[in-house]
Amino acid sequence: MYTALVTSYISKCIDDVTLSKTITIRANQKPWMTAEVHALLRSHDSAFRAGDKAALTTARAKLSQAIRGAKRAHAQLIHSYFQDSGDTWRMWKGIQHVTNYKTTSPDCAGDASLPSALNNLYARFEAENDMAARKSTSPANDQVLCLSVADVRRTLCRVNPRKAAGPDNIPGRVLRGCADQLAGVLTDIFNISLSSATIPTCFKAATIIPVPKKSSVSYLNDYRPVALISIIMKCFERLVMRHIKTLLSPSLDPLQFAYHPNCSTDDAIATT
Repeated sequence: MYTALVTSYISKCIDDVTLSKTITIRANQKPWMTAEVHALLRSHDSAFRAGDKAALTTARAKLSQAIRGAKRAHAQLIHSYFQDSGDTWRMWKGIQHVTNYKTTSPDCAGDASLPSALNNLYARFEAENDMAARKSTSPANDQVLCLSVADVRRTLCRVNPRKAAGPDNIPGRVLRGCADQLAGVLTDIFNISLSSATIPTCFKAATIIPVPKKSSVSYLNDYRPVALISIIMKCFERLVMRHIKTLLSPSLDPLQFAYHPNCSTDDAIATT
């Protein structure tokens, strides 16, 4: 209940300060088009329809200046994508802008029963999970992990803001921007969960997104289920994982490449 109240209050604050905006994008719209250029273009059209030559000359000059500035800003944005060679996401983003690459949505079958079949397929995970959770008895000399506020704040600051939110609808941008304000209460929730050896129920929920595996889908097996869990729960898992890895490092095989930082399948192939 405590965790649910905290996440609900965070969602309420997000709804109170978030502004809804409708953006219309046309197929032939230039990538450098901005709201300022749109406004000046409307003023130019109004002066042309009114037949006011003086106003039309002024509007044409302002429109040309705004277009040059928008193109210059767009070029600087494209150049910024290639400044850091280590950020592959921004590099691919720049290539997509340069090549005007646009993704196409896969064609779904016209069968109206497919969405219902997908819903029934994924709903079985919740229907079959009717076993009550049982808490195991901890040893008398067992030391429970206790997280610090600094560790939680550091983990929140490293959240990727582009990650999709889970069922709680709390985006990573909020957790990263409000890390100082949320670190204390989330540390309290994490430590209570560790001491009681239970996971809050709201952290166990997941939103399953069916992602098509090929361009044309017609069967249930053509979809790959991707489960979106709460980003707060991901941060909790990352903190516990970091603690476990510090305990297992001396006992790990030097030829193990999985779950090792800076190791990949290429290293395994090269070693072999």
